[in-house]
Amino acid sequence: MHFPLLLPESETELNLRVKKAREAMQAHGLEAMLLVSSANMLYFAGGIFNGYIWLSLTDGPIFFIVPPLKTESQLCRSIRKPEQIPSMLAADGMKIPARVGLEFEDLFYSEIRRLSGLFPDAEPGDASAVMRDCRAVKTPCELEIMREDGRRQAAVYSHIPRCYKEGMTDLEFQIEIEHVLRREGCLGFPRVAGRRMEINLGSVLAGDNADEPSPYDFSMGGTGADPSLPVGASGNIMRPGTAVMVDMNGGFNGYQTDMTRVWSIGTLPQIAYDAHRCSCDILRDLEKFATPGTEIGELYRRACRLAEDAGMKEYFMGHNHQVKFIGHGVGIQLNEIPVVMERNRGPLAENMTIALEPKFVLPGIGAVGVENTYIVTPGGLENITPLDEEIHEL
Repeated sequence: MHFPLLLPESETELNLRVKKAREAMQAHGLEAMLLVSSANMLYFAGGIFNGYIWLSLTDGPIFFIVPPLKTESQLCRSIRKPEQIPSMLAADGMKIPARVGLEFEDLFYSEIRRLSGLFPDAEPGDASAVMRDCRAVKTPCELEIMREDGRRQAAVYSHIPRCYKEGMTDLEFQIEIEHVLRREGCLGFPRVAGRRMEINLGSVLAGDNADEPSPYDFSMGGTGADPSLPVGASGNIMRPGTAVMVDMNGGFNGYQTDMTRVWSIGTLPQIAYDAHRCSCDILRDLEKFATPGTEIGELYRRACRLAEDAGMKEYFMGHNHQVKFIGHGVGIQLNEIPVVMERNRGPLAENMTIALEPKFVLPGIGAVGVENTYIVTPGGLENITPLDEEIHEL
């Protein structure tokens, strides 16, 4: 097995990612990082392994791998435990700098204590924040991977109406969609950031279940099928006159796109179609408005104004529980930065990838609205999950 998986065919891509990481390190005042999280391993190695990655402003990356994985790569060192890392760096003529970053938001406290002990004379810093910034702007290679994921996710969504049978529960409907996703190559695992962010292959919300809040920081809730995973489909039969929102996972190639479409059981009250049209209008507006340099918080404020102008403020981004964002970054993890919320004063950057999801929850009807994944370009937002956005009857 060749390792790292990005080499040698993609040595240029690895060098580009290292360059981006070093720029982020300098911006955060770090001189080196020791990484262990799956998301950051995937970013640098193209796969997940048992071990560690060392990267400094001047040296690395060095991949410290734990047997039985073997490699002939000059970038790799074989170790049994992390305590061997400092002496191996010294043997290679590398010095331990004054500030070494660890993944504070991705590791357990016991892991942080152990890894901090490897560098007793160094001040620890937060490598999680560094890598979030680094990964927010994608390389051209990453963009092509995400475009491919979006095409595959949209293709699966085109099959969703054939998954429905009259009298189904929302959970039965979701299982049928999951079957199509897996059959078409979905890896079956939505990688998310945060210890309390848990989800299966996505969410199907039918009728008033969309108005049930979840303890997770999702735009839409749902009670779930069991208290151990309180989000999404509840197991209730989908009734005529209600909306069915499908927000299922992409995840075909290590990266993820995010996408939502809505169907109906029979005909919906007119307010549902009006709110859904408002969602589409918000997306069309932001697709033109959101260019590199645009303040991210202004996207949120603009969407809220459009919802209020349409008389839909009461239902925007929830009803019983309204969340205060309309989108988020997406990539290796489903919920990356930036978060599209009012207090985010940061600018959009070219080649950021963001999911925008202006949604509405209508009591007695359910959730309506569209979510697409976009690439930020100088001309606006490029939609990489294109598919018919209208509400159609199942």
